Amino acid sequence: MGDVGGVSVLVNQAIELWLSVRAPIVAPLLQFAINACLVMVTMLFIERIFMCGVMVFVKLLRRTPESVYKFEPIRDDLEFGNSAYPLVLVQIPMYNEREVYQLSIQAACGLSWPADRIIVQVLDDSTDPTTKELVKIECQRWASKGINIKYEIRSNRKGYKAGALKQGMRYAYAQKCDYVAIFDADFQPEPDFLWRTVPFLVHNPEIALVQARWKFVNSDECLMTKMQEVSLNYHFSVEQRVGSATYGFFGFNGTAGVWRIRAMEEAGGWNDRTTVEDMDLAVRASLCGWKFVYLHDLEVKNELPSTFQAFRFQQHRWSCGPANLFRKVLPTILNNKVNPLWKRLHMIYAFFFVRKIVAHIVTFTFYCMVIPASVLVPEVDLPFWGAVYVPSTITLLNAITAPKSLHLLVFWILFENVMSLHRTKATIIGLLDIGNVNEWIVTEKLGNLMKYRSAKYGKKYTLQRMASNLLARGWKMSERMHLLELWTGGFLMFCAGYDFYYQGKNHFFVYLFLQSCAFLVMGFGYVGTFVPNYA
Repeated sequence: MGDVGGVSVLVNQAIELWLSVRAPIVAPLLQFAINACLVMVTMLFIERIFMCGVMVFVKLLRRTPESVYKFEPIRDDLEFGNSAYPLVLVQIPMYNEREVYQLSIQAACGLSWPADRIIVQVLDDSTDPTTKELVKIECQRWASKGINIKYEIRSNRKGYKAGALKQGMRYAYAQKCDYVAIFDADFQPEPDFLWRTVPFLVHNPEIALVQARWKFVNSDECLMTKMQEVSLNYHFSVEQRVGSATYGFFGFNGTAGVWRIRAMEEAGGWNDRTTVEDMDLAVRASLCGWKFVYLHDLEVKNELPSTFQAFRFQQHRWSCGPANLFRKVLPTILNNKVNPLWKRLHMIYAFFFVRKIVAHIVTFTFYCMVIPASVLVPEVDLPFWGAVYVPSTITLLNAITAPKSLHLLVFWILFENVMSLHRTKATIIGLLDIGNVNEWIVTEKLGNLMKYRSAKYGKKYTLQRMASNLLARGWKMSERMHLLELWTGGFLMFCAGYDFYYQGKNHFFVYLFLQSCAFLVMGFGYVGTFVPNYA
């Protein structure tokens, strides 16, 4: 009884202390955080409205790349023959891509282009000897069929992907090329890819880059891949199209694009100072006055990361890299004399600050920290328009680009809020340039692994069989737990219970309970595809 009484006294003292500091100290600080988040939400809302307005304008006026820039098929020349065609280098960087290397090499070797005017270059940084040997044999197999394919390796992985691409451009045969097409190891371009992209570069000397859209072959694999599809559809359907149509500038996606080599050289070539070497090159090329074209109707098949670990690594790189690049390239943008002021302001404010920094920070800070905390401090004023109406509008504007997934809208909101925890953490790391910001972890690709095992094991290959296999193979719960998600989920659950018990004025407990469940589910690792290890 004494212990119980002591605990009761401590609890009462804690409550009294909380009540004594809540109004004079906590409330003003939280109100400041609310006001700051409302400013950021408004910035994000205005940016979304602007981009959607541009998209309406583009569609009404039918402003397609073909209508803005000169596009004519490259025709045969009876006098010069195939030499009339530009020499194209196709680069495929890869690292231990055992499950997908055949897909990309086969697709690249199947590209339709005069055989003596195309070179396929496989840049293999694999450290696994078996994988390296398999890739080499695959290249030799295509070479025996008459394909001009080069298999290149390095003694180290300095610079990661940027280092491999930079090294690939140093070979004598590469320096003779006019353009370079880049495909990651899981990308599979259609045979007519070059016919639909290279003419833009040939007939428009001001264009440096032609970027194609990504098409996801495994978007239906699990709920997590469906959520990714919704987010990336907005990026390609709106952000890339708006950038192409209004500014002639957008971020290179690192793959499924064709560069003018002269533009790359003028911009300084590949640089490994961040983990977003593709965006870095695009920014520097744009500052040199070059323009980019995005082809929304040209799709290149690829694979979404379907394991939670792979997706977390990818999102960390995609969030940390741009923030770190912004820190490093800001003085260059400010001092640039080639581009007009309005284009430089767009690059600083809209492209970097709002989309790459504010969007990540406000999502986690506002929806997962400030709003939950507000139910504990009734003294603060949280406008309903800022907490519900504006965020709902932003969400709907994002979701309309994937109408087939509208029924998953609630899941997408919860999923994105959980992932905002990692994006915010990565953004802060990149902005402050702390830790190993340039560490590159390759996104794991499963390729045909899941289809193969499903066919091999038939009906045994079920979710139950997968779960039991994980346990049987020695999977430990501690290896799948993510403490940050669990702590956040616990905090949100506490706030939901508090709001429900004290009947909060805005009834946020419904949202808080659902969001806490999402954090806990993902915190325990029950999301994405589980890869069984059948013998």
